[in-house]
Amino acid sequence: MAKLFIANLKMMVRGRQALFWSLAFPLMFTIIFGFFFGGTKTSVGTVAWINNSQSPLATNLEQAATSAGLFSIQKETDLATAKDLLQKGKIAAIVEIPADFGLSKPGAPTQINFINDPANASANATIEGFLSQYLTNVNYQIQKAKAIYSVKSETSTNNNLNYFDFVLMGLIGLALMNSAVQGIAIAMAKYRQDKILKRITTTPLASWKFVFAEVLSRLVLNLFQVSFILIIGVYGFHAHIIGNIFLLFLFALLGGLLFQTIGFTVASVSKTEDAAQGMSVAITIPMMFLAGVFFPIDSLPSWLFKIVQYLPLSPLLRMIRQIGNQNISPLSNPSNIIIVGIWIVVMLAISIWRFRLSDE
Repeated sequence: MAKLFIANLKMMVRGRQALFWSLAFPLMFTIIFGFFFGGTKTSVGTVAWINNSQSPLATNLEQAATSAGLFSIQKETDLATAKDLLQKGKIAAIVEIPADFGLSKPGAPTQINFINDPANASANATIEGFLSQYLTNVNYQIQKAKAIYSVKSETSTNNNLNYFDFVLMGLIGLALMNSAVQGIAIAMAKYRQDKILKRITTTPLASWKFVFAEVLSRLVLNLFQVSFILIIGVYGFHAHIIGNIFLLFLFALLGGLLFQTIGFTVASVSKTEDAAQGMSVAITIPMMFLAGVFFPIDSLPSWLFKIVQYLPLSPLLRMIRQIGNQNISPLSNPSNIIIVGIWIVVMLAISIWRFRLSDE
């Protein structure tokens, strides 16, 4: 069995297509999301800043915007040029301060112009929020008034977690799902199509040893997957992992075992490699978007949320994020472990019932 285990590892390394789906595909997502959302960078983009006023208010506003670091300032003098840059997607928004803004003279304008791209809602909210808050404080100072009501903001943890930290845990689940479901299903279907499984039944090798070696080699691959994703995320893009790293690996391997049982189930009902590939994609692609890899599933419509929260990937991601993002033990909410356990038992039962090495 040890020789079969080593042979499986060698075949996985030599199979370029399988290796891509197992390693390169999730790493590619990690790097892309890391460039957009990772690191300590908080800027939402570049703002074309057109200042036509020489008032102290206009000057102080520009200095405050520069110091805040929420967005980069690109000074422009022509509104038409700035609008052309906005249409081409080279800037996030335009701030135009009209002449005489901030001066105490009759007819002086009291509003600045904020021109934005409606497709960039996140940047718009950040930029407009900063401008509104600054001008509100100026109004209080001029009127010598103080705010009566305000908002006290605090985070649920003492760590500066960001969106990339959330997605990084999702990418771990994505990697485990893709490599196990597609890897197992396609490999077993190919073995069946090439009559390899049938030949194994004529050898002294016990069937359970063949399956165990396959499962164990895939779990080793899972260890490398999770390690590479975390190394790139943490050391390449400054992701925050605040929980127990060993516990994180343990539940990642539980996820690998979960999706391997699904892979064997797919292999048991697909007779050809093409059929296994099609069924695997039909399972993994919808789950990738509906189970919460890239966004919280509680933002979905309530009727859809009630369904997708029981998908195999959903409870696994909840447990991984509890460990990595919140430093909370998955045992604090045993329902997630129960759902994963039920999926493993059901898929394992179907696999034992349908999967046969001797199938034609």
